[in-house]
Amino acid sequence: MAELATIARPYAEALFKASSSDVAGTSAWLEKMAVIAASPELQQFADNPKATAEQVLGVVAGAFGAPLPAHAQNFLGALLENGRFSVLPEIAKQFRALANAKSGSSDAVVYSAFPIDASALANVAAALEKRFGRKLQVTVQQEPELIGGIRVVVGDEVLDTSVKARLEQMKVALAA
Repeated sequence: MAELATIARPYAEALFKASSSDVAGTSAWLEKMAVIAASPELQQFADNPKATAEQVLGVVAGAFGAPLPAHAQNFLGALLENGRFSVLPEIAKQFRALANAKSGSSDAVVYSAFPIDASALANVAAALEKRFGRKLQVTVQQEPELIGGIRVVVGDEVLDTSVKARLEQMKVALAA
């Protein structure tokens, strides 16, 4: 993984500098393109020496669902010409980190045993922003094995208030 990060970094930084006037717009199409590029079938097609860059660009544009912005086409073309299409998801990840650093926010993933409705998520997000002391971009992933409660991951910090974690703590305390 370190190799992918090393390869992706200059692309992410260059794209970030080039899109400084519209970071949010670039982030939107880049995230969507990264999801498309993560497809194993598309990766295989892009790696096929018989497939041209124009063909891969056409497939991605078709899957995108809307016309690709000109700078998105140029960026994707550069990746394809340099054989770096498979690095696109990592580029998007690093671009998001650069955008977060610029805006002073962080990504937060809330793992929950059950679905969280919008109003409850807003309350959780407000409490987490107060706890972590910064603006958070919150996403939710359902993880039934937590039994109840939530586990929050912000960068390398983890806040685990799940029933599973409490049971593990009790298990350790009783075994000691």
